[in-house]
Amino acid sequence: MASTLPANHFKFKLHHLQPPHSFNSHLKNAISTNPRRNLWPLVSSCHPNHHFHSLNPKIFPAHTVRSRVCSGVGDGSDASSHQSVSDADSVNNSLSSSGDGFVSLFVRMLGLDNDPLDREQAIVALWKYSLGGKQYVDTLMQFRGCIALTINLLKSESNTACEAAAGLLRMISSINSYRDLVAESGVIEEITALLIRFSLTSEVKEQSICTLWNLSVDEKLRVKIANSDLLALLTKFLDDEDVKVKEAAGGVLSNLALSQCNHSVMVEAGVIPKLAKFLTTEVERSKVIRKEAKTALLELAQDDYYRIIIMEEGLVLAPLVGAAAYDCFRPALHSWPSLPDGTEFKWKSKGPSRYGASELLLGLNIDDNNVNMDESKMNAIVGRTQQQFLARIRAIETEDKRNSDLGSATSSQYTLLPWKDGVARLVLILGLEDESAIARAANSIADACVNEHMRISFKEAGAIKCLVQLLDHKNDTVRLAVTNALHKLSISNAVCQAAGADGLISPLVGILKDLKAPESLMEKTLIILARILDPTTEMKSKFYDAPVNGSKVHETSQNPTTGLVRNMWESCQSVSTAWEDLLDSVLIARLVEILKTSSPTLQRKATSILEFMAFIKPCRFSLVTSNIESGLVAIFQQKVFNDMGADADGQEPGLYDVDIEETGAAISDAARLLTKLLDFDEFWSSINSKELVKLLREILKSEIPLRYRDWIAACLVRLSSLTSSLENPISTEVTFYETIPRLIQQIETSVSPESREAAVVSLNRIISEGVVDFTRAVAAKGGIFPLVKLIEEGGDRAVEAGLAILYNLSMDVDNHPAILAAGAVPVLRRIVLSERPQWIQALRLLRMLPI
Repeated sequence: MASTLPANHFKFKLHHLQPPHSFNSHLKNAISTNPRRNLWPLVSSCHPNHHFHSLNPKIFPAHTVRSRVCSGVGDGSDASSHQSVSDADSVNNSLSSSGDGFVSLFVRMLGLDNDPLDREQAIVALWKYSLGGKQYVDTLMQFRGCIALTINLLKSESNTACEAAAGLLRMISSINSYRDLVAESGVIEEITALLIRFSLTSEVKEQSICTLWNLSVDEKLRVKIANSDLLALLTKFLDDEDVKVKEAAGGVLSNLALSQCNHSVMVEAGVIPKLAKFLTTEVERSKVIRKEAKTALLELAQDDYYRIIIMEEGLVLAPLVGAAAYDCFRPALHSWPSLPDGTEFKWKSKGPSRYGASELLLGLNIDDNNVNMDESKMNAIVGRTQQQFLARIRAIETEDKRNSDLGSATSSQYTLLPWKDGVARLVLILGLEDESAIARAANSIADACVNEHMRISFKEAGAIKCLVQLLDHKNDTVRLAVTNALHKLSISNAVCQAAGADGLISPLVGILKDLKAPESLMEKTLIILARILDPTTEMKSKFYDAPVNGSKVHETSQNPTTGLVRNMWESCQSVSTAWEDLLDSVLIARLVEILKTSSPTLQRKATSILEFMAFIKPCRFSLVTSNIESGLVAIFQQKVFNDMGADADGQEPGLYDVDIEETGAAISDAARLLTKLLDFDEFWSSINSKELVKLLREILKSEIPLRYRDWIAACLVRLSSLTSSLENPISTEVTFYETIPRLIQQIETSVSPESREAAVVSLNRIISEGVVDFTRAVAAKGGIFPLVKLIEEGGDRAVEAGLAILYNLSMDVDNHPAILAAGAVPVLRRIVLSERPQWIQALRLLRMLPI
């Protein structure tokens, strides 16, 4: 140390301490010959190593304890700033050999009435002394007030004193029996004030944060730390240049995550992206920070929402199934190269090599022109290679298992891997024999499907083929987990295509036909099958030969939906015979039963499948004989819209709104299916059209949301065109209940001027028919206010149509208050005064109003 301590600063005599003769003589000689000489080198001796190694590796991090003290204030030299652990050994030996005398000397030197240099020398000596372990800390804690005086030194302007004080507090707080004393002395608040400073050395940060690391072992202290300004500081220190500071900050955050009540504030502070980067990048080489980051994220992943955030950062939660589970893994040692999804490379050589090179070097015969290797496929190959290599050498999960022994229950069950390795690991587990491991991997795949990127990654890694094969597993737990994974994966259109090609249809149909299948399994199966067979999804476009960029029009393009489904059926028949299972009458009867008894969500899925099957000619007879009409009638008879006022009183508003949406969507889909079935004579001749018309008219007049009325109106119009004996004109009701409300909504909400203009022109054409009910419907549906606004902002054509509608409305005096309240008078006056082309219409309208 470069700082000095004058002899006249002592307020007591050294001989009263009665140190050993040799040490006493050295100290006296040093003071007499050079009163400004540093006291530190005079107390050098050896220290038993076992004291140092007795520290708790969990509380006191396992890396080498740095005894460095910053440069003193004497001559500015940094020669003493790189003291080794041997300094601590020498001090411990000298102080312990002289009893408690020198400890009391340095504790008294911490007093506030002493010179700052004396206090700095004393705290450095005591810190070095405490590095010996618990017995030395016990000796130090015999002196009352030591903690308070040490905490006071955290306010010092000297980085050396701050580092030593924080280091001593770190050692004291590492002992369980003294941790509460340290916390009760206000150390958390003082460290907070210290870490806010701008000019702090890395050593001060490290010792201070390590003190918090020790304190955060206590749950009540974890809550206190998390709900203070320290959380933001710890998050910031994860970006510090010193790796030791990062490790300490990560350790504190790892302990804070052990308390579930801290999770929300930690996520709000942005710890997930900061911690995730240590696991997703190769820049950071510290195993300590990686372990602490993984532990913290595993604790946060217990919450479903936070798990999604973690996975969006490029991590995958993979189950730890035990290294023994991989013993059954048998990779193919000699096979023609293929992609993880099963795609094989084309063989370009006509015959074997004369010297056997074609068999030894398989890649030589790959047709390069046939290989379309995008980034997702390359990542799948790299991930598969790495995970299979670890499994072959029996090194998989060994490190994770070793780390989980010191962690919580969560970390002993799962690990976090970068998405490339995590996807390959989960697919590898699907090929094992352990049923529990397979089920956990399938559920992890479902959890990992948080975006399209992850779903495509699993497809490229070969997960679809493995999951399809596992659908026939005898274990219901495995089947349910696999179905759950396919349910999440099938959100992607590309995955649906791959699943259909891999033969997914047949096992799904088998599950639906099984009356003993669990209800949850049946529901997810129905949803998956509906996604694959939904004719309205974009993924079916590959089967539809519509004209593109002036190309030749396909012969079926005049009826896009029919042509689309027909081409789908023909193409899929050539791919797999499993599609023939759709012709089974037992399956159709099962779907009709779902229409009668299930929830609106499942009714929609069953309707979608039946709509697809309706365009398959062999299925039509089965649909008619299965009494599909009864299922449609059951959907149309739902009374949720007719009893909205009574039903809403007993339910929560949010839940009731969900019921309205789901029921409205189910009725709309059923009306669409009925509309398309009416194109087939064999169906039309077998139904009770009057009953269906009655039900649809009641729904159209109900409070069903407007967006679900289009197919109901279309179905009624189609029924009216086929039946001439209907009593009331269907077109009038459709116009009144569907067309006029839809046009008014379009005028009010559309952001396109062209769309608004088209809507008002269509509405004017309806009003000009002279039907009084149509004019009243415009006023009843709130059309006056959007009309006035359109007249003020629209073009000439829109203004002309809007004025004509408003003039018809003004003929009813009951509409005058609404017209005036909408601000029509100032708008009309501006049109007249500016002599716009419509000024005569505006003037006539002004004369009709009471102004």
